[in-house]
Amino acid sequence: MENFRNRLANSIRNIDDFPKPGIKFKDITPILLDASLCNEIAEETLMSFRNNNLKIDAICAIESRGYFIGMLLAQKLGIPLIPIRKAGKLPAATRAFTYELEYGTSTLEIHKNVIKPDWNVLIHDDLLATGGTAVATAELVKAEGGLITGFSFIIELDLLNGREKLLPYSQNILSLSRFQ
Repeated sequence: MENFRNRLANSIRNIDDFPKPGIKFKDITPILLDASLCNEIAEETLMSFRNNNLKIDAICAIESRGYFIGMLLAQKLGIPLIPIRKAGKLPAATRAFTYELEYGTSTLEIHKNVIKPDWNVLIHDDLLATGGTAVATAELVKAEGGLITGFSFIIELDLLNGREKLLPYSQNILSLSRFQ
């Protein structure tokens, strides 16, 4: 029987030239079609953080693909899921953080006052590439008084060195599948 990490890697579909020429998009749709694999992703993620005796009070999931497994993690732990959204998508008072992209800037937002002071927050997204989105989320969590317990990703693209940008926030970085 194929082990978990091989099954996971084999379930990630590559889409050439999406969203623009020269990009090889990592599509997690096949993973989402396999309820058992989604459950295993959540269990493997939680086991990694439990094995390091890390306390998690809330999950911050990044729009939009981070929500899929982020919600499973929050449900399994019985803790809040805090959505991180693109600017203008949250209905109540927000805190924003703008960051640089290779082709411009982007802004992420969090609802104000949803993170309790000194909560230990796990930041989750589907993919770690350059690290900009995860760093922006970490800055939002810190600005709201939270502590960064760690980061979790389904996929990491090693050649983009995003992990290096996250280390100042936490040494606890989990990527279940890594690609060059």
